[in-house]
Amino acid sequence: MRRREFFDMSTTAALRHTFSLRLLAAGLAAALLPALGQLSLAQQAGPARVKKQKPAAELLKKQSPPKVIPRVLEQATPENVSVYISLSKQRAYLRVGEEVGIDTPVSTGKRAGMTPKGSLLVVEKDADHRSSLYGDFVNKSGQVVRAGVSTRIDSAPSGTTYRGAPMRWFMRFGENLKSHRAEGMHTGHLPGYPASHGCVRLPDEIAKLIYEKVSLGTPVTIGD
Repeated sequence: MRRREFFDMSTTAALRHTFSLRLLAAGLAAALLPALGQLSLAQQAGPARVKKQKPAAELLKKQSPPKVIPRVLEQATPENVSVYISLSKQRAYLRVGEEVGIDTPVSTGKRAGMTPKGSLLVVEKDADHRSSLYGDFVNKSGQVVRAGVSTRIDSAPSGTTYRGAPMRWFMRFGENLKSHRAEGMHTGHLPGYPASHGCVRLPDEIAKLIYEKVSLGTPVTIGD
């Protein structure tokens, strides 16, 4: 009798186990069916298209071209001219009184703090200035031996001399007329983002216009 009871109990346990397995299989099948359907549709649609990344040059923000208002510039005098430079907008504005005579793109210091913020003055003007910090090492024939050097960290190879990078229409900044900073405004390359060593680069024709309108002591404000 005990054997029969043991047999019945074993049979019942086995049936329960089999039933549980069937329920589990049914649940898995129900869960997998939608995914299998999507996979089948994807296979029928063919391979997924990979979106091509745009070249870096296309991803750079294009700066709006300079705007010059001749009517306003005609009213400029040494007493009513000032310059405002926006680091966040990468724009410079030559103001005549309360009006804007020139609105131009710029390129400022590539790292925060390289272009000084605050209230400054134009303390020097040099139409054909060359950098005393950045430039090239050239040989006696004027050929570049090493380009893009810094006099702070680089030593001239034997037989070469230092030639500073051109900074046409240079307008140096200073806290007052007796203080001369390294930074200023001048002609330079504008890639569409901050890229300089601290100076404010301008389009050449705009640098010339601003150079002609400012004088020693012209207020320059640099902000966000």
